[in-house]
Amino acid sequence: MGDTPAPIAVLGSGSWGTALAIQFARAGNRVRLWGRDAPQLEALRRDRCNARYLPDAPFPASLDVAGSLAQAIHGVAYVVVAVPSHGFRETLRQLAPQLGEVRRIAWATKGFEIETGLLPHQVAQQELGASVHIAVLSGPTFAREVGQDLPTAITVASQEESFAEEIAHDISSPNFRAYISDDYIGVEVGGAVKNVIAVGAGLSDGLQFGANARMALITRGLNELVRLGEALGARRETFMGLAGLGDLVLTCTDNQSRNRRFGLLLAQGRTPQAAIQEIGQVVEGYQAALALHGVAKRLGVDMPICADLYEILYEGANAGELVSGLMRRPIKAEFE
Repeated sequence: MGDTPAPIAVLGSGSWGTALAIQFARAGNRVRLWGRDAPQLEALRRDRCNARYLPDAPFPASLDVAGSLAQAIHGVAYVVVAVPSHGFRETLRQLAPQLGEVRRIAWATKGFEIETGLLPHQVAQQELGASVHIAVLSGPTFAREVGQDLPTAITVASQEESFAEEIAHDISSPNFRAYISDDYIGVEVGGAVKNVIAVGAGLSDGLQFGANARMALITRGLNELVRLGEALGARRETFMGLAGLGDLVLTCTDNQSRNRRFGLLLAQGRTPQAAIQEIGQVVEGYQAALALHGVAKRLGVDMPICADLYEILYEGANAGELVSGLMRRPIKAEFE
């Protein structure tokens, strides 16, 4: 019994947290899944699947649903947090006094904190201190496809190479491939900005601007992502990989993306609030546009597409007029 590997805790029982828990278990680990909604946890325990989000992905036998946060993290190898960005700090705040000897935390949360403009690793440093080893999981992934064991690749980033390698080993299976990186800032920026660009892609397609416009938006959006990332200390090559270009293209072009669907609904005349209600899940790009607007202004980074999306979402600007304005911007070199 002493040689049995310690279990892994996954905090967050929404679609992505559930999919990650299933994948870790599928790859041969003991996993404990926990969320804040007690009735939902009871349903997960009873149904042995997440009937609301992933009804076609039954739980492996090695996946247990924990009854409390303390039970979930007791004696684990490490904790993986998979909650929306607006709940990230509160989750860490609950977690901090119960960590005990657990000093390794990873997360699949994407996005800047709205109130502060901080990236998740900065929030984690404030709430958990500098002694905790951290890692970030990100990449072009839809929860439903991971749940169905369709081929998928992600990036695991940490400055502790051994921690990144351990997570990558633990989560990899024949249909799931993990790559490692030490640029966790770049991986986080990619995951934060792509949601905003995806809203724009959905809006563009919904307004029938065409495939040329969609690809121009994606490509120039990538340019904005790189500029912001470099200003925050990330490496340019990170944005050419899974957590940058890969996640951006996936989120902008497939209707499994809530952010893209949000943009499509806006193009049909829905208000942001009505569109979010219709989707029925968190639309990270909506709140990310607000946070990103503040971050770009603070750093003095030129992000015209993201700035226009902020005006559309929060100031009632006309999308068609803003697209025309983007097309009339002064001619300049593509890479500067």
